[in-house]
Amino acid sequence: MNITEDITTVTDFEALMSEDMLEKMHYLHAAIAEIIRLYPALPLDPKVYFSDDVDLPDGCTVKKGDVIAYLPYAMGRMKYIWGEDALDYKPERWLDNNGCFRSESPFKFTAFQAGPRTCLGREFAYRQTKIFSAILLGCFTFKLSDENKVPRYRTTINIQLDGPLDIYVFPRSGLHHSP
Repeated sequence: MNITEDITTVTDFEALMSEDMLEKMHYLHAAIAEIIRLYPALPLDPKVYFSDDVDLPDGCTVKKGDVIAYLPYAMGRMKYIWGEDALDYKPERWLDNNGCFRSESPFKFTAFQAGPRTCLGREFAYRQTKIFSAILLGCFTFKLSDENKVPRYRTTINIQLDGPLDIYVFPRSGLHHSP
């Protein structure tokens, strides 16, 4: 039986999604992590100290009211941290020799914080993004309306596209819209 012949609607594709299938989507998981590495939702992450502390790895003392900021956007592009290909989109950097996803230290990949402040929703965010991505990519193809126009980003408290991203969306071959 050819599974793709049985999928004629988005609902059919969605019905095939299972926990086991999601767990096996190592490359998709790696692709999502790589996107987040290069384009973290929070490009700048400031912290305000509520009491005096010796908190930094170098032993630096911080005082109550001090603001310390780190830049996940810049850190995701640092050759010192990610290697000579730091600017390249390379999902394979997240895969082990068996093609299985392997996470990096949260102190290296800071998008979900680290230590006692690690994001409780990290796994849920990955799961939801994998479901959403698998359905969209499995059921549709996407094409930029102007392939020569390079999308630009605007950095505010979070990273955003600067203006619209005009795309064409086409159902994949053999797929039709559910009523």
